[in-house]
Amino acid sequence: MFEEPVRFFVDVAQRDRSVLDLIYAKDTFVNAPLAQHYGISPAPADTNTWLHIENARAFGRGGMLPMAAFLTANSPGLRTSPVKRGNWVVKRILGERIPPPLPAVPVLPSDEKNLGALTLRETLARHRADQACAGCHARFDSFGLVFEGYGPVGERREVDLGGRRVDTRAEFPGGVEAEGLDGLVQFIREHRENDFVDNFCRKLLIYALGRTLILGDEPLLREMHAKLVADNYRFSALINCIVTSPQFLNTRAQNGKDVAADVRRL
Repeated sequence: MFEEPVRFFVDVAQRDRSVLDLIYAKDTFVNAPLAQHYGISPAPADTNTWLHIENARAFGRGGMLPMAAFLTANSPGLRTSPVKRGNWVVKRILGERIPPPLPAVPVLPSDEKNLGALTLRETLARHRADQACAGCHARFDSFGLVFEGYGPVGERREVDLGGRRVDTRAEFPGGVEAEGLDGLVQFIREHRENDFVDNFCRKLLIYALGRTLILGDEPLLREMHAKLVADNYRFSALINCIVTSPQFLNTRAQNGKDVAADVRRL
């Protein structure tokens, strides 16, 4: 699971693909255990052999969003967590700033079998009835509910561990209704694509500079976004923009003067 997003990102970078493929792509990479977990056939020969699956969407995969690594990391164990999964999409993928939860938030059962008569969706709806919780949950719960077709470790499913049929419908902020992974991808494409691109630019620039961003970096971020759009979102457009920028080619000395950096690191 850990290796899948690494290999996918490297493929996007090395083949100079569109950065939008991170969200919209229909391909992924699997080895034998992961292919078995995903139900992909024919599978690679063994653990050390990785296969590029062009039409992974036929198996409910493709791009970063349905990767088991992220689905599992945002599940508490024996049940899914639309809250954690939705928060991951909104915060890590779309770049929203979500405040921490209020103290003494009620804890849901750790096992789907122990939810009682209510489904997880119904339990969350009751939680959102509390006005103190509704504001934040309205921003991300729907982004997690669309993943209910994936179990606690990212396996595809039609019923939860309590035997209830899963429901992947969601109403996103703004009243847009969608269903499942395809609905989420379409919603991002139509309503939140710029948010994803801006967030990706920021994260890549932070990584490249090795520091947090400052107000003076905003013009560079706008330039990165503009060049990305002009070059069909190719990954190289971002790299070229970053490595030729003053921020990357210079470091700020203790006395406040800019000194030339050793560009041989390139």
